[in-house]
Amino acid sequence: MSAPFDLTDDSVVVIIGTGAGGGTLANELAQKGISVVALEAGGRHLPEDYINDEWPSFSQLAWLDKRTTSGGWRVAKDFSGLPAWIVKAVGGSTTHWAGASLRFQDHEWKGLTHYGEIEGANLLDWPIEPAEMTDYYAKAENKMGVTLTNGIPGLPGNNNYKVLEAGARKLGYEHVSTGRMAINSQERDGRSACQQTGFCFQGCKFGAKWSTAYTEIPAGEATGNLEVRENAHVLTIEHDDGGKVTGVVYADPAGNRHRQAARAVCVAGNSIESPRLLLNSASSMFPDGLANSSGQVGRNYMRHMTGSVYAIFPEPVRMWRGTTMAGIVQDEARHDPSRGFAGGYELETLSIGLPFMAAFLDPGGWGREFSSAMEGYENMAGLWIVGEDMPQESNRITLHAEEKDQHGLPVPNVHFTDHPNDVAMRNHAYRQGAAIYDAVGATRTLPTPPYPSTHNLGTNRMSADASKGVVNKWGQTHDIANLFVSDGSVFTTGAAENPTLTIVSLAIRQADYIAEQMNQGML
Repeated sequence: MSAPFDLTDDSVVVIIGTGAGGGTLANELAQKGISVVALEAGGRHLPEDYINDEWPSFSQLAWLDKRTTSGGWRVAKDFSGLPAWIVKAVGGSTTHWAGASLRFQDHEWKGLTHYGEIEGANLLDWPIEPAEMTDYYAKAENKMGVTLTNGIPGLPGNNNYKVLEAGARKLGYEHVSTGRMAINSQERDGRSACQQTGFCFQGCKFGAKWSTAYTEIPAGEATGNLEVRENAHVLTIEHDDGGKVTGVVYADPAGNRHRQAARAVCVAGNSIESPRLLLNSASSMFPDGLANSSGQVGRNYMRHMTGSVYAIFPEPVRMWRGTTMAGIVQDEARHDPSRGFAGGYELETLSIGLPFMAAFLDPGGWGREFSSAMEGYENMAGLWIVGEDMPQESNRITLHAEEKDQHGLPVPNVHFTDHPNDVAMRNHAYRQGAAIYDAVGATRTLPTPPYPSTHNLGTNRMSADASKGVVNKWGQTHDIANLFVSDGSVFTTGAAENPTLTIVSLAIRQADYIAEQMNQGML
Protein backbone atom coordinates (compact mmCIF):
# COMPACT_ATOMS: atom_id res chain seq x y z
CA MET A 1 0.00 0.00 0.00
CA SER A 2 1.37 3.41 -0.94
CA ALA A 3 2.11 5.99 1.72
CA PRO A 4 -0.53 8.73 1.81
CA PHE A 5 0.14 11.93 -0.08
CA ASP A 6 -0.11 15.21 1.74
CA LEU A 7 -3.20 17.33 1.13
CA THR A 8 -0.93 20.22 0.11
CA ASP A 9 1.12 18.13 -2.36
CA ASP A 10 0.45 19.86 -5.67
CA SER A 11 2.60 17.41 -7.64
CA VAL A 12 -0.10 14.72 -7.67
CA VAL A 13 -2.63 13.95 -10.37
CA VAL A 14 -6.07 13.74 -8.76
CA ILE A 15 -8.48 11.26 -10.36
CA ILE A 16 -12.12 11.43 -9.38
CA GLY A 17 -13.69 7.97 -9.64
CA THR A 18 -12.16 4.49 -9.88
CA GLY A 19 -14.25 2.72 -12.51
CA ALA A 20 -13.30 1.60 -16.02
CA GLY A 21 -11.84 5.00 -16.89
CA GLY A 22 -10.56 6.35 -13.59
CA GLY A 23 -9.31 3.03 -12.20
CA THR A 24 -7.47 2.17 -15.39
CA LEU A 25 -5.96 5.66 -15.69
CA ALA A 26 -4.82 5.57 -12.05
CA ASN A 27 -2.91 2.34 -12.57
CA GLU A 28 -1.45 3.37 -15.93
CA LEU A 29 -0.10 6.64 -14.48
CA ALA A 30 1.20 4.93 -11.33
CA GLN A 31 3.06 2.39 -13.47
CA LYS A 32 4.77 5.32 -15.22
CA GLY A 33 6.00 6.69 -11.87
CA ILE A 34 3.44 9.47 -11.63
CA SER A 35 1.99 10.25 -8.19
CA VAL A 36 -1.79 9.76 -8.14
CA VAL A 37 -4.51 10.37 -5.57
CA ALA A 38 -7.76 8.66 -6.57
CA LEU A 39 -10.86 9.88 -4.78
CA GLU A 40 -13.76 7.43 -4.66
CA ALA A 41 -17.17 8.48 -3.36
CA GLY A 42 -18.02 4.93 -2.25
CA GLY A 43 -16.39 2.28 -0.10
CA ARG A 44 -14.24 -0.69 -1.05
CA HIS A 45 -16.01 -4.00 -1.64
CA LEU A 46 -14.05 -7.02 -2.84
CA PRO A 47 -15.20 -10.47 -4.02
CA GLU A 48 -15.52 -11.85 -0.51
CA ASP A 49 -17.94 -8.98 0.27
CA TYR A 50 -20.23 -9.31 -2.74
CA ILE A 51 -23.75 -10.57 -2.08
CA ASN A 52 -25.32 -13.08 -4.47
CA ASP A 53 -28.80 -11.73 -3.92
CA GLU A 54 -30.18 -8.94 -6.10
CA TRP A 55 -31.82 -6.52 -3.67
CA PRO A 56 -29.18 -6.66 -0.89
CA SER A 57 -26.45 -6.34 -3.54
CA PHE A 58 -28.22 -3.35 -5.02
CA SER A 59 -28.24 -1.70 -1.57
CA GLN A 60 -24.54 -2.49 -1.13
CA LEU A 61 -23.22 -1.27 -4.49
CA ALA A 62 -25.64 1.12 -6.18
CA TRP A 63 -25.33 4.90 -6.32
CA LEU A 64 -28.41 5.83 -4.31
CA ASP A 65 -27.81 9.57 -3.82
CA LYS A 66 -30.78 11.72 -4.76
CA ARG A 67 -31.39 12.37 -8.45
CA THR A 68 -34.36 13.64 -10.41
CA THR A 69 -35.59 12.86 -13.90
CA SER A 70 -37.62 14.46 -16.65
CA GLY A 71 -38.45 13.84 -20.28
CA GLY A 72 -40.51 11.36 -22.24
CA TRP A 73 -38.74 8.12 -21.30
CA ARG A 74 -40.37 5.34 -19.30
CA VAL A 75 -37.73 5.50 -16.57
CA ALA A 76 -38.77 9.07 -15.64
CA LYS A 77 -42.28 7.76 -14.96
CA ASP A 78 -41.59 4.41 -13.32
CA PHE A 79 -38.16 4.89 -11.68
CA SER A 80 -37.98 8.66 -11.25
CA GLY A 81 -35.32 8.52 -8.53
CA LEU A 82 -33.15 5.99 -10.39
CA PRO A 83 -32.31 7.34 -13.85
CA ALA A 84 -29.36 4.99 -14.15
CA TRP A 85 -28.02 2.04 -12.23
CA ILE A 86 -24.38 2.79 -11.54
CA VAL A 87 -22.12 1.80 -8.67
CA LYS A 88 -20.80 3.87 -5.77
CA ALA A 89 -17.74 1.84 -4.75
CA VAL A 90 -14.09 1.31 -5.59
CA GLY A 91 -14.14 -0.18 -9.08
CA GLY A 92 -17.22 1.79 -10.05
CA SER A 93 -19.54 0.06 -12.44
CA THR A 94 -16.87 -2.50 -13.38
CA THR A 95 -18.20 -4.42 -10.38
CA HIS A 96 -21.72 -4.34 -11.86
CA TRP A 97 -21.37 -5.04 -15.56
CA ALA A 98 -21.89 -8.06 -17.76
CA GLY A 99 -18.36 -8.17 -19.22
CA ALA A 100 -19.17 -7.72 -22.93
CA SER A 101 -16.06 -6.22 -24.54
CA LEU A 102 -16.59 -5.24 -28.16
CA ARG A 103 -14.62 -2.89 -30.38
CA PHE A 104 -16.35 -0.08 -32.22
CA GLN A 105 -16.79 -0.67 -35.93
CA ASP A 106 -14.82 1.78 -38.07
CA HIS A 107 -17.87 3.68 -39.32
CA GLU A 108 -19.06 4.31 -35.76
CA TRP A 109 -16.17 6.70 -35.09
CA LYS A 110 -17.54 8.93 -37.85
CA GLY A 111 -21.30 9.03 -37.28
CA LEU A 112 -21.97 12.34 -39.01
CA THR A 113 -19.97 11.32 -42.07
CA HIS A 114 -21.68 7.94 -42.43
CA TYR A 115 -25.22 8.74 -41.29
CA GLY A 116 -25.43 12.32 -42.56
CA GLU A 117 -27.44 15.06 -40.91
CA ILE A 118 -30.40 13.58 -39.04
CA GLU A 119 -33.14 15.97 -37.99
CA GLY A 120 -33.17 16.50 -34.24
CA ALA A 121 -29.84 14.72 -33.73
CA ASN A 122 -26.62 16.50 -32.79
CA LEU A 123 -24.31 14.12 -34.63
CA LEU A 124 -20.58 14.75 -34.80
CA ASP A 125 -17.57 12.71 -35.92
CA TRP A 126 -15.15 11.65 -33.20
CA PRO A 127 -11.84 13.56 -33.51
CA ILE A 128 -10.13 10.15 -33.58
CA GLU A 129 -9.32 8.01 -36.60
CA PRO A 130 -10.26 4.32 -36.19
CA ALA A 131 -6.67 3.21 -36.91
CA GLU A 132 -5.43 5.26 -33.92
CA MET A 133 -7.32 2.93 -31.60
CA THR A 134 -6.09 -0.44 -32.90
CA ASP A 135 -3.09 -0.77 -30.58
CA TYR A 136 -5.00 0.60 -27.59
CA TYR A 137 -7.84 -1.83 -28.13
CA ALA A 138 -5.29 -4.65 -28.24
CA LYS A 139 -3.69 -3.44 -24.98
CA ALA A 140 -7.09 -3.23 -23.30
CA GLU A 141 -8.13 -6.70 -24.48
CA ASN A 142 -4.91 -8.15 -23.14
CA LYS A 143 -5.27 -6.27 -19.84
CA MET A 144 -8.86 -7.41 -19.40
CA GLY A 145 -8.35 -10.96 -20.64
CA VAL A 146 -11.10 -10.70 -23.24
CA THR A 147 -12.24 -14.10 -24.51
CA LEU A 148 -11.90 -14.93 -28.20
CA THR A 149 -8.86 -12.62 -28.39
CA ASN A 150 -5.16 -13.44 -27.86
CA GLY A 151 -5.88 -17.16 -28.07
CA ILE A 152 -8.19 -17.05 -25.04
CA PRO A 153 -11.04 -19.54 -25.52
CA GLY A 154 -14.66 -18.46 -25.35
CA LEU A 155 -16.92 -19.17 -22.42
CA PRO A 156 -19.29 -22.14 -22.62
CA GLY A 157 -22.80 -21.51 -23.91
CA ASN A 158 -25.51 -21.91 -21.28
CA ASN A 159 -29.13 -22.81 -22.05
CA ASN A 160 -30.10 -19.18 -22.53
CA TYR A 161 -27.41 -18.88 -25.19
CA LYS A 162 -28.27 -22.18 -26.85
CA VAL A 163 -31.88 -21.07 -27.30
CA LEU A 164 -30.73 -17.72 -28.74
CA GLU A 165 -28.21 -19.33 -31.06
CA ALA A 166 -30.67 -21.92 -32.40
CA GLY A 167 -33.27 -19.27 -33.16
CA ALA A 168 -30.75 -16.85 -34.65
CA ARG A 169 -29.35 -19.53 -36.97
CA LYS A 170 -32.88 -20.36 -38.15
CA LEU A 171 -33.31 -16.71 -39.08
CA GLY A 172 -30.07 -16.83 -41.07
CA TYR A 173 -27.95 -14.81 -38.68
CA GLU A 174 -24.27 -15.67 -38.98
CA HIS A 175 -22.41 -13.59 -36.37
CA VAL A 176 -23.52 -15.50 -33.30
CA SER A 177 -21.11 -16.48 -30.52
CA THR A 178 -20.60 -16.63 -26.77
CA GLY A 179 -19.05 -13.23 -27.25
CA ARG A 180 -15.90 -11.37 -26.40
CA MET A 181 -16.16 -11.18 -22.63
CA ALA A 182 -13.81 -9.80 -19.96
CA ILE A 183 -14.54 -12.90 -17.89
CA ASN A 184 -11.84 -15.53 -17.46
CA SER A 185 -12.63 -18.73 -19.36
CA GLN A 186 -9.48 -20.13 -17.77
CA GLU A 187 -7.29 -19.06 -14.86
CA ARG A 188 -5.46 -15.85 -15.66
CA ASP A 189 -3.56 -13.15 -13.77
CA GLY A 190 -4.02 -14.95 -10.48
CA ARG A 191 -7.80 -14.95 -10.85
CA SER A 192 -9.94 -18.04 -11.27
CA ALA A 193 -12.01 -19.09 -14.25
CA CYS A 194 -15.72 -18.35 -14.40
CA GLN A 195 -17.72 -20.73 -12.21
CA GLN A 196 -20.96 -20.13 -14.14
CA THR A 197 -22.91 -19.20 -11.01
CA GLY A 198 -25.04 -16.61 -12.79
CA PHE A 199 -24.38 -13.64 -10.49
CA CYS A 200 -22.44 -11.27 -12.75
CA PHE A 201 -24.30 -8.07 -11.86
CA GLN A 202 -23.87 -8.58 -8.12
CA GLY A 203 -20.08 -8.48 -8.27
CA CYS A 204 -18.15 -11.62 -9.25
CA LYS A 205 -17.35 -13.51 -6.04
CA PHE A 206 -14.66 -15.50 -7.88
CA GLY A 207 -12.91 -12.48 -9.39
CA ALA A 208 -13.21 -14.10 -12.81
CA LYS A 209 -14.84 -10.99 -14.27
CA TRP A 210 -12.45 -8.09 -14.82
CA SER A 211 -13.00 -5.19 -12.43
CA THR A 212 -10.66 -2.34 -11.60
CA ALA A 213 -11.51 -3.02 -7.93
CA TYR A 214 -9.22 -6.05 -7.83
CA THR A 215 -7.02 -5.64 -10.94
CA GLU A 216 -6.00 -2.06 -11.75
CA ILE A 217 -6.40 -0.52 -8.29
CA PRO A 218 -4.23 -2.98 -6.31
CA ALA A 219 -1.68 -3.07 -9.15
CA GLY A 220 -1.40 0.71 -8.98
CA GLU A 221 -1.22 0.73 -5.19
CA ALA A 222 1.59 -1.83 -5.28
CA THR A 223 3.83 0.67 -7.10
CA GLY A 224 3.67 3.06 -4.14
CA ASN A 225 2.55 5.82 -6.54
CA LEU A 226 -1.22 5.49 -6.05
CA GLU A 227 -3.29 6.36 -3.00
CA VAL A 228 -7.01 5.57 -3.11
CA ARG A 229 -9.19 7.47 -0.65
CA GLU A 230 -12.50 5.72 -0.16
CA ASN A 231 -15.72 7.46 0.89
CA ALA A 232 -14.26 10.71 -0.43
CA HIS A 233 -17.10 12.46 -2.21
CA VAL A 234 -15.75 15.26 -4.42
CA LEU A 235 -17.84 18.43 -4.26
CA THR A 236 -16.01 21.02 -6.35
CA ILE A 237 -12.88 21.58 -8.41
CA GLU A 238 -10.94 24.77 -7.69
CA HIS A 239 -8.78 26.93 -9.95
CA ASP A 240 -6.40 29.87 -9.72
CA ASP A 241 -6.65 33.37 -11.20
CA GLY A 242 -5.12 32.10 -14.41
CA GLY A 243 -7.87 29.52 -14.89
CA LYS A 244 -5.66 26.53 -14.12
CA VAL A 245 -7.16 23.91 -11.79
CA THR A 246 -5.32 23.70 -8.48
CA GLY A 247 -7.18 21.13 -6.40
CA VAL A 248 -10.46 19.56 -5.36
CA VAL A 249 -12.65 19.79 -2.29
CA TYR A 250 -14.18 16.58 -1.00
CA ALA A 251 -16.28 15.43 1.93
CA ASP A 252 -15.52 12.49 4.19
CA PRO A 253 -18.30 10.27 5.67
CA ALA A 254 -18.71 12.61 8.64
CA GLY A 255 -19.30 15.54 6.28
CA ASN A 256 -15.93 17.15 7.01
CA ARG A 257 -14.41 18.92 4.03
CA HIS A 258 -10.85 18.49 2.82
CA ARG A 259 -8.90 20.06 -0.02
CA GLN A 260 -6.42 18.04 -2.06
CA ALA A 261 -4.00 20.09 -4.14
CA ALA A 262 -3.34 18.85 -7.68
CA ARG A 263 -1.02 19.22 -10.65
CA ALA A 264 -3.85 18.01 -12.88
CA VAL A 265 -7.38 16.76 -12.29
CA CYS A 266 -9.06 13.91 -14.18
CA VAL A 267 -12.83 13.58 -13.81
CA ALA A 268 -14.13 10.02 -14.12
CA GLY A 269 -17.43 10.01 -12.26
CA ASN A 270 -19.72 8.66 -14.99
CA SER A 271 -21.89 10.67 -17.39
CA ILE A 272 -24.17 12.02 -14.68
CA GLU A 273 -21.76 12.92 -11.89
CA SER A 274 -18.94 14.21 -14.13
CA PRO A 275 -20.92 17.04 -15.76
CA ARG A 276 -22.65 17.72 -12.45
CA LEU A 277 -19.24 18.25 -10.82
CA LEU A 278 -18.13 20.63 -13.59
CA LEU A 279 -21.38 22.58 -13.30
CA ASN A 280 -21.20 22.68 -9.49
CA SER A 281 -17.66 24.10 -9.80
CA ALA A 282 -18.83 27.33 -11.42
CA SER A 283 -16.96 30.49 -10.41
CA SER A 284 -16.79 34.14 -11.37
CA MET A 285 -14.25 33.21 -14.06
CA PHE A 286 -16.34 30.24 -15.21
CA PRO A 287 -19.94 31.29 -14.42
CA ASP A 288 -21.50 28.45 -16.45
CA GLY A 289 -19.29 25.75 -14.92
CA LEU A 290 -15.78 24.55 -15.62
CA ALA A 291 -14.84 23.69 -19.22
CA ASN A 292 -18.21 24.91 -20.43
CA SER A 293 -17.43 27.79 -22.78
CA SER A 294 -19.25 25.77 -25.47
CA GLY A 295 -22.37 25.32 -23.36
CA GLN A 296 -22.07 21.60 -24.09
CA VAL A 297 -21.32 20.32 -20.56
CA GLY A 298 -24.19 18.01 -19.64
CA ARG A 299 -25.64 17.95 -23.15
CA ASN A 300 -25.86 15.07 -25.65
CA TYR A 301 -26.63 12.50 -22.94
CA MET A 302 -26.82 9.03 -24.47
CA ARG A 303 -27.80 5.79 -22.76
CA HIS A 304 -27.93 3.43 -25.74
CA MET A 305 -31.15 2.32 -27.35
CA THR A 306 -32.14 -0.54 -25.03
CA GLY A 307 -35.01 -2.88 -24.28
CA SER A 308 -35.47 -6.59 -23.69
CA VAL A 309 -37.34 -9.53 -25.14
CA TYR A 310 -38.24 -12.47 -22.93
CA ALA A 311 -39.88 -15.63 -24.21
CA ILE A 312 -41.62 -18.55 -22.55
CA PHE A 313 -41.11 -22.09 -23.83
CA PRO A 314 -42.87 -25.41 -23.23
CA GLU A 315 -39.81 -26.81 -21.45
CA PRO A 316 -37.50 -25.37 -18.74
CA VAL A 317 -34.62 -23.12 -19.88
CA ARG A 318 -33.38 -21.93 -16.49
CA MET A 319 -31.76 -18.90 -18.09
CA TRP A 320 -30.20 -17.81 -14.77
CA ARG A 321 -27.63 -20.60 -14.89
CA GLY A 322 -24.27 -19.56 -16.29
CA THR A 323 -22.98 -16.13 -17.21
CA THR A 324 -25.61 -13.39 -17.23
CA MET A 325 -24.61 -12.23 -20.70
CA ALA A 326 -23.79 -15.56 -22.28
CA GLY A 327 -23.78 -14.74 -25.97
CA ILE A 328 -24.46 -12.22 -28.67
CA VAL A 329 -25.94 -11.81 -32.16
CA GLN A 330 -24.09 -9.09 -34.04
CA ASP A 331 -25.66 -9.22 -37.52
CA GLU A 332 -27.90 -6.21 -36.88
CA ALA A 333 -25.02 -4.02 -35.67
CA ARG A 334 -24.35 -2.83 -39.23
CA HIS A 335 -25.40 0.53 -40.66
CA ASP A 336 -28.19 -0.27 -43.11
CA PRO A 337 -30.69 2.58 -43.61
CA SER A 338 -33.00 0.26 -45.57
CA ARG A 339 -34.22 -0.95 -42.17
CA GLY A 340 -35.61 2.52 -41.48
CA PHE A 341 -32.97 3.87 -39.11
CA ALA A 342 -29.31 4.86 -38.93
CA GLY A 343 -26.81 2.77 -37.00
CA GLY A 344 -27.34 -0.70 -35.62
CA TYR A 345 -27.82 -2.84 -32.54
CA GLU A 346 -26.61 -5.97 -30.77
CA LEU A 347 -28.80 -8.71 -29.29
CA GLU A 348 -27.23 -10.10 -26.11
CA THR A 349 -28.53 -12.81 -23.80
CA LEU A 350 -29.65 -11.51 -20.44
CA SER A 351 -31.19 -13.04 -17.36
CA ILE A 352 -32.37 -11.17 -14.33
CA GLY A 353 -33.65 -12.72 -11.13
CA LEU A 354 -37.24 -12.96 -9.99
CA PRO A 355 -37.19 -9.78 -7.84
CA PHE A 356 -35.94 -7.59 -10.67
CA MET A 357 -38.10 -9.38 -13.23
CA ALA A 358 -41.12 -8.50 -11.11
CA ALA A 359 -40.02 -4.85 -11.05
CA PHE A 360 -39.08 -4.43 -14.69
CA LEU A 361 -41.36 -6.73 -16.72
CA ASP A 362 -43.98 -4.99 -18.80
CA PRO A 363 -46.78 -5.10 -17.85
CA GLY A 364 -45.66 -4.47 -14.30
CA GLY A 365 -47.90 -4.78 -11.27
CA TRP A 366 -50.42 -7.52 -10.62
CA GLY A 367 -52.98 -9.20 -12.81
CA ARG A 368 -53.40 -12.40 -14.77
CA GLU A 369 -51.10 -11.42 -17.63
CA PHE A 370 -48.29 -10.48 -15.26
CA SER A 371 -48.70 -13.43 -12.91
CA SER A 372 -48.80 -15.97 -15.74
CA ALA A 373 -45.56 -14.53 -17.11
CA MET A 374 -43.89 -14.83 -13.72
CA GLU A 375 -45.14 -18.41 -13.41
CA GLY A 376 -43.28 -19.15 -16.65
CA TYR A 377 -39.95 -17.94 -15.23
CA GLU A 378 -38.31 -21.37 -15.21
CA ASN A 379 -39.21 -21.81 -18.90
CA MET A 380 -38.07 -18.30 -19.86
CA ALA A 381 -35.21 -17.18 -22.11
CA GLY A 382 -34.18 -13.55 -22.40
CA LEU A 383 -32.13 -11.06 -24.35
CA TRP A 384 -31.15 -7.42 -24.03
CA ILE A 385 -31.06 -5.01 -26.95
CA VAL A 386 -28.25 -2.47 -27.10
CA GLY A 387 -28.04 -0.08 -30.03
CA GLU A 388 -26.68 3.27 -31.03
CA ASP A 389 -28.90 6.10 -29.88
CA MET A 390 -28.80 9.57 -31.35
CA PRO A 391 -27.12 12.37 -29.39
CA GLN A 392 -29.53 15.25 -28.79
CA GLU A 393 -28.63 18.58 -27.22
CA SER A 394 -31.89 18.52 -25.26
CA ASN A 395 -31.03 15.19 -23.59
CA ARG A 396 -28.91 16.52 -20.79
CA ILE A 397 -27.78 16.67 -17.19
CA THR A 398 -28.59 19.90 -15.39
CA LEU A 399 -28.47 21.10 -11.80
CA HIS A 400 -31.85 20.98 -10.08
CA ALA A 401 -33.10 24.43 -9.15
CA GLU A 402 -34.26 23.42 -5.66
CA GLU A 403 -33.28 19.87 -4.67
CA LYS A 404 -30.00 19.56 -2.73
CA ASP A 405 -27.90 16.54 -1.80
CA GLN A 406 -26.54 15.58 1.62
CA HIS A 407 -23.70 18.08 1.14
CA GLY A 408 -25.98 20.98 0.24
CA LEU A 409 -25.19 20.94 -3.48
CA PRO A 410 -27.78 20.87 -6.27
CA VAL A 411 -28.64 17.33 -7.35
CA PRO A 412 -28.48 16.35 -11.02
CA ASN A 413 -31.61 16.20 -13.13
CA VAL A 414 -31.45 13.69 -15.95
CA HIS A 415 -33.60 14.65 -18.93
CA PHE A 416 -34.08 12.17 -21.75
CA THR A 417 -36.51 11.58 -24.59
CA ASP A 418 -36.03 9.03 -27.36
CA HIS A 419 -35.16 10.27 -30.82
CA PRO A 420 -37.43 8.86 -33.57
CA ASN A 421 -34.39 6.90 -34.83
CA ASP A 422 -34.15 5.21 -31.41
CA VAL A 423 -37.84 4.25 -31.52
CA ALA A 424 -37.60 2.83 -35.03
CA MET A 425 -34.51 0.81 -34.09
CA ARG A 426 -36.10 -0.52 -30.89
CA ASN A 427 -39.25 -1.63 -32.70
CA HIS A 428 -37.14 -3.44 -35.31
CA ALA A 429 -35.15 -5.11 -32.54
CA TYR A 430 -38.32 -6.17 -30.71
CA ARG A 431 -39.55 -7.85 -33.90
CA GLN A 432 -36.24 -9.61 -34.53
CA GLY A 433 -35.87 -10.72 -30.92
CA ALA A 434 -39.36 -12.18 -30.92
CA ALA A 435 -38.72 -13.85 -34.29
CA ILE A 436 -35.60 -15.54 -32.90
CA TYR A 437 -37.62 -17.11 -30.10
CA ASP A 438 -40.66 -17.89 -32.26
CA ALA A 439 -38.34 -19.78 -34.61
CA VAL A 440 -37.58 -22.29 -31.85
CA GLY A 441 -41.07 -22.74 -30.48
CA ALA A 442 -41.75 -19.97 -27.97
CA THR A 443 -45.31 -20.03 -26.70
CA ARG A 444 -45.22 -16.34 -25.75
CA THR A 445 -42.83 -13.42 -26.25
CA LEU A 446 -42.66 -10.42 -23.93
CA PRO A 447 -41.08 -7.22 -25.26
CA THR A 448 -39.96 -5.20 -22.25
CA PRO A 449 -39.25 -1.46 -22.28
CA PRO A 450 -35.90 -0.04 -21.13
CA TYR A 451 -35.06 -0.19 -17.45
CA PRO A 452 -32.53 1.84 -15.46
CA SER A 453 -29.61 -0.53 -16.11
CA THR A 454 -27.91 1.10 -19.07
CA HIS A 455 -24.76 2.66 -20.47
CA ASN A 456 -24.32 6.34 -19.65
CA LEU A 457 -22.47 8.21 -22.39
CA GLY A 458 -21.92 11.72 -23.71
CA THR A 459 -22.38 14.90 -21.61
CA ASN A 460 -18.68 15.94 -21.94
CA ARG A 461 -18.16 14.92 -25.52
CA MET A 462 -14.99 14.94 -27.60
CA SER A 463 -14.84 17.39 -30.47
CA ALA A 464 -12.23 18.80 -32.82
CA ASP A 465 -14.06 22.16 -32.73
CA ALA A 466 -14.03 23.57 -29.18
CA SER A 467 -17.45 25.18 -29.73
CA LYS A 468 -19.09 21.79 -30.30
CA GLY A 469 -17.85 19.77 -27.34
CA VAL A 470 -16.03 19.78 -24.03
CA VAL A 471 -12.77 17.84 -24.52
CA ASN A 472 -10.25 17.27 -27.30
CA LYS A 473 -9.18 13.90 -28.69
CA TRP A 474 -7.13 13.19 -25.54
CA GLY A 475 -9.96 13.90 -23.12
CA GLN A 476 -8.28 17.21 -22.22
CA THR A 477 -10.82 19.99 -21.73
CA HIS A 478 -10.72 22.63 -24.43
CA ASP A 479 -10.82 25.41 -21.84
CA ILE A 480 -8.41 24.23 -19.12
CA ALA A 481 -5.19 22.43 -20.06
CA ASN A 482 -4.71 20.57 -16.77
CA LEU A 483 -8.34 19.39 -16.47
CA PHE A 484 -9.24 16.08 -18.13
CA VAL A 485 -12.32 13.89 -18.43
CA SER A 486 -11.63 10.16 -18.31
CA ASP A 487 -14.92 8.26 -18.56
CA GLY A 488 -17.77 7.46 -20.95
CA SER A 489 -18.99 11.04 -20.82
CA VAL A 490 -16.38 11.89 -23.49
CA PHE A 491 -18.15 9.70 -26.08
CA THR A 492 -19.00 11.78 -29.15
CA THR A 493 -21.45 9.12 -30.30
CA GLY A 494 -22.42 5.85 -28.66
CA ALA A 495 -21.93 3.15 -31.32
CA ALA A 496 -23.82 -0.15 -30.99
CA GLU A 497 -21.27 -1.83 -28.74
CA ASN A 498 -21.06 -2.04 -24.96
CA PRO A 499 -18.72 0.83 -24.04
CA THR A 500 -16.36 -0.50 -21.35
CA LEU A 501 -13.62 -1.78 -23.67
CA THR A 502 -13.51 1.60 -25.42
CA ILE A 503 -13.46 3.50 -22.11
CA VAL A 504 -10.49 1.39 -20.95
CA SER A 505 -8.70 1.82 -24.30
CA LEU A 506 -9.16 5.60 -24.17
CA ALA A 507 -7.85 5.65 -20.56
CA ILE A 508 -4.66 3.81 -21.55
CA ARG A 509 -4.24 6.26 -24.43
CA GLN A 510 -4.90 9.25 -22.17
CA ALA A 511 -2.28 8.07 -19.68
CA ASP A 512 0.33 8.08 -22.45
CA TYR A 513 -0.66 11.62 -23.39
CA ILE A 514 -0.61 12.95 -19.81
CA ALA A 515 2.82 11.42 -19.17
CA GLU A 516 4.13 12.90 -22.43
CA GLN A 517 2.72 16.35 -21.58
CA MET A 518 4.34 16.19 -18.15
CA ASN A 519 7.69 15.19 -19.61
CA GLN A 520 7.51 18.17 -21.97
CA GLY A 521 6.68 20.54 -19.12
CA MET A 522 3.24 21.27 -20.57
CA LEU A 523 1.38 20.09 -17.46
